[in-house]
Amino acid sequence: MSTNPEKAVSYILTKSVSEYMNKEVLLLNQNTQTRDATRMLQHYETNDIVVTDENRDPIGIVTDQDILRKVSDVTVYAEATILKDVMSRPLIVIFEKATLQDALHKMRDNNIKKLPVLNKKKQVVGMIFQATIANAIRAASTKPPRLLSPPIKAILGNLGFVLQFAGVLLLIPAIVATLLAETDIATGIYLNTTLLLATGFFLNSYGEKSSLNLRQASILVFSSLFLLTLFGTTPYLYVSNPDSTPVEAFSNAFFSSASGFTTGGISLFDEPENLPQSFTFYRSFTQLVGGMSFIYLVITAFYPESKLRSMRGFISGKTLHMRELFGTITIIFALYIVIVALLLWVFGERNLMDNFSLAMSTLSTGGFLPTSTILDDLLWQEEIVLMGAMILGALPFTFHYAFVRKKFLSPKLGKEVLVYFAILTGATLLFMAISGFDPLDSAFYSVSASTTAGLQQESLSELNAGAHGILVVLMFIGGCGFSTAGGIKIFRLFHLKNLPNVLKKAKRKKLSNDTKKEIYSTLIILALFPIITVVTAVHLAEIENVSFENAFFESAGVITTGGLSAGVIDFDTDPATKIALGFLMIFGRLEIIAIIYIFVPKLS
Repeated sequence: MSTNPEKAVSYILTKSVSEYMNKEVLLLNQNTQTRDATRMLQHYETNDIVVTDENRDPIGIVTDQDILRKVSDVTVYAEATILKDVMSRPLIVIFEKATLQDALHKMRDNNIKKLPVLNKKKQVVGMIFQATIANAIRAASTKPPRLLSPPIKAILGNLGFVLQFAGVLLLIPAIVATLLAETDIATGIYLNTTLLLATGFFLNSYGEKSSLNLRQASILVFSSLFLLTLFGTTPYLYVSNPDSTPVEAFSNAFFSSASGFTTGGISLFDEPENLPQSFTFYRSFTQLVGGMSFIYLVITAFYPESKLRSMRGFISGKTLHMRELFGTITIIFALYIVIVALLLWVFGERNLMDNFSLAMSTLSTGGFLPTSTILDDLLWQEEIVLMGAMILGALPFTFHYAFVRKKFLSPKLGKEVLVYFAILTGATLLFMAISGFDPLDSAFYSVSASTTAGLQQESLSELNAGAHGILVVLMFIGGCGFSTAGGIKIFRLFHLKNLPNVLKKAKRKKLSNDTKKEIYSTLIILALFPIITVVTAVHLAEIENVSFENAFFESAGVITTGGLSAGVIDFDTDPATKIALGFLMIFGRLEIIAIIYIFVPKLS
């Protein structure tokens, strides 16, 4: 099954028990007499009975050996014995979406060799045996190698799903371009959609949808963002300068596409209002697709459904399932977009299409603007709406998910959210004191940086070093985990709080491997973000002939996908640099650590 037996066995253990369970299970009521149960065992040629109560809920298990041992006792009257008297309880069970590894662990912990399998309604749907798992492992390690190993097929299957999902979503701007009769733009977007759907279908035909380990998940997330960026260059080529060389046109398109799908938001277009309106809508929509798809990718890749079952559902108290999760988040963000766009229209009386573009870009913490003047002379109501939208984008998905709980509009503020607001409040007050901006604009720029949305009303190249520093720190920290925001993420700051205790335990060698990996990952992320920013800033300062301060500010906006800009990068930046910066936005969106997991398997 694989050229590497260890990988093949590891892959088999991630398969769900439902794929290997025996679906023929004998269910009998607890009051069934053992003589009748024995005849049933012989008739169905099985050795096990799952015992149920009056509600047909499983409560115990009886084997043929249990019956023999019980009725062989001379003190027992066999004719009067019922299953309730001989069954083993409590009944140890496993759910159908659990993995074979979960089943083995449960068997080992309870010293048993079989487990009844339940569905989500807690009905018995099968039986998984230790011998069956052993045979599957033996087969996996002895079969001849195939063209594609199971882990690769798993990556391809998940990647195909993501690309098809993105392709379907991108039909929306394609339809908008068609309705606006902007043929060239519609053609470019339809071509992009076709590439995504066709590639996704092709990958699905060679792959299979299954859970991944951390390294495989990292490869999936990187591949998804890279292919979205690559295929997303197509519409940009339709609006490229006809005087540009092919290399220049591609580098501009790749940088802009990466800025969209990674929610980086740094734009090469000084006057986007000169572009077709459906194209500015498409640019903002790519940020929404990139931002939302990233949440889905991380949940799907790093938290497969077997693990999600441990999270109690936020909808009506039921178990959380992937389709329910995806659908709910999508609906909630769609409602956010409509509300924000309508509020901007009511207060600002602007073009409704531009308002929707700005709403998508804001909630996805992207930062693309439909026109270069859309943020000029904002009313205070509009600034409040935009700040609220940016903050919503930087909050964890569980916060939004809580809006559909029974207690409507009453999500709980966890520690991460409270710490985020505390940092934002302190930074806003400090920025207001040293930047010279009025309180509302100070809050606007602080929110824009901390959410990594990157919305700005004017060039920030003339800010003093202290103000630049505050915004850079906010972009580095970023928003909350499982949000559309970039940066290091607030939850990793909690790891630093416990670092002294961790180091003490490490000296005494009492630290678990998982804790070590978690700390190492955090330290790597904290180190690489500023190091990469410095290296990039040195390069930009040299080739663009700007100050290191402005180059550093621009580089921070790239690697954190923060989007705030000092105007350093433009169409005249050399093609190789723009392509490299596009990759840096992808690396930043992956929080860098996913790249480390790919090349340093031990850490993952």
